[in-house]
Amino acid sequence: MTMKERLQSLFRVDEEYRLASRLFLKALALIYLAAFVSLAPQISGLAGREGILPFHLYLDQALRDHGLLALLQIPVLFWLNASDAALEGAAWSGAALSILLFFGRWERGNLILLFLLYLSLYRAGQVFMNFQWDTLLLEAGLLAVFLQRAPTRLALLLYHWLLFRLRFMSGFFKLATGDPSWRHFTALDHYFETQPLPHAGAWFAHWLPEWLHRAGVGFTFFSELVVPFFIFLPRPFRLAAVAVTLAMQAMILATSNHNFFNLLTIALCLLLLDDKVLARLLPKGLRRRLHRKSPQTPLFGHRAALLGVAVVLVLSSLSGFYAFATGRHPPAPLEALRKGAQNFGVGVVYHVFPNMQTERQELIVEGSNDGKSWKPYRFRYKPQALDERPPFIVPHQPRLDWLMWFVPTQHPLQLYWFGEFMYSLERGSKPVLKLLAHNPFPDGPPRYLRVTAWRYRFTTPEERRKTGRWWHREYLGIFPMVPPRKP
Repeated sequence: MTMKERLQSLFRVDEEYRLASRLFLKALALIYLAAFVSLAPQISGLAGREGILPFHLYLDQALRDHGLLALLQIPVLFWLNASDAALEGAAWSGAALSILLFFGRWERGNLILLFLLYLSLYRAGQVFMNFQWDTLLLEAGLLAVFLQRAPTRLALLLYHWLLFRLRFMSGFFKLATGDPSWRHFTALDHYFETQPLPHAGAWFAHWLPEWLHRAGVGFTFFSELVVPFFIFLPRPFRLAAVAVTLAMQAMILATSNHNFFNLLTIALCLLLLDDKVLARLLPKGLRRRLHRKSPQTPLFGHRAALLGVAVVLVLSSLSGFYAFATGRHPPAPLEALRKGAQNFGVGVVYHVFPNMQTERQELIVEGSNDGKSWKPYRFRYKPQALDERPPFIVPHQPRLDWLMWFVPTQHPLQLYWFGEFMYSLERGSKPVLKLLAHNPFPDGPPRYLRVTAWRYRFTTPEERRKTGRWWHREYLGIFPMVPPRKP
């Protein structure tokens, strides 16, 4: 087969995945909807004019430092207007477009706009949006622009490459870091208790037998290091990859609050299921609604754009993997390509929980008007009250609560934004206070603020029977005059 014939074969429509591609677009629409609805009430407090990290100041600084080049380095829709109304309007517009996409209206245009809106909010949120599920959604959304027209072999292959990277890289870096918890199969002795936002299922999983924790680590390695290769093997292996990955995601959902991350991973698995499988699983009425008579043949411009995106995604992800795995920079052209792709949130490296925390350190923010009587600010979802049942909040992600988990590491980036958060409390910023469950000073900010650090652990079954508490805590000191959490 000549090179020309090979290229042509990549753009052939794979008729076996027509139902899968239509079903995936429906699932993607719902995930986009969850992401936008979750972010809309938060974005002003995170990045608005009176937010923790005002985005308009970030843009102004970038323009001063880089001139017009900043427009390419920060590809957002907010250059002319980064007001609270613009940020919130972008999020709510994304939610509305997600609903239209779900009902099959103006799909191609909606997919382009959804990508641009989420990309803009992703960059606007700065550290609050710097998560792997955000980039996973961006890359899945970008590829959907091409999948919508027709499930070509190349579009499907890029989705398979995305799922492979997510799963395999996560397993690879668990071993590459040399983390003792993963190496000695004890990671699950700590994970349920120390993860960012556990729900009640984590408490029960924490007290499962140790042998089951060891088996869970083994299953994690199998599902992340071996199973991803099944994606590129014949049909029985692909179906096995789906079964194992779905089982893994179901167990994570049963024990963790990871917003839409696991739901999007499940959605990506749909593109490994051919129409013969889905015809057995889906009700006849749903199959009829998903059915499209004949996918549109990709035009030259579509094929050229898809090929260009494929080259960028493959090269940037491989060069990123090389850089992370070896600690060396790839050749300058590849490094430039990788950084350019990352400006758009695509072609990134995935490394889910490469290091396992063995201790949970929680910060309690308090205020006082006399320096003697202190009242705590209450966050919406992060552990604080000892007798409060850890809530299940999937697919929502409370960005402030989640970032609080990183502050005890005392990394400079975390201390910077946390300092800005404390300053927001000091000046009584209304958008920031709305991110909290309770403001103990409704009439105005207090004269003094302090942060206390506590070691939290799950109560034992016996302790919970006696006290009704989910958590036990031990006072560590005034933050940051306490040892940093490691890792």
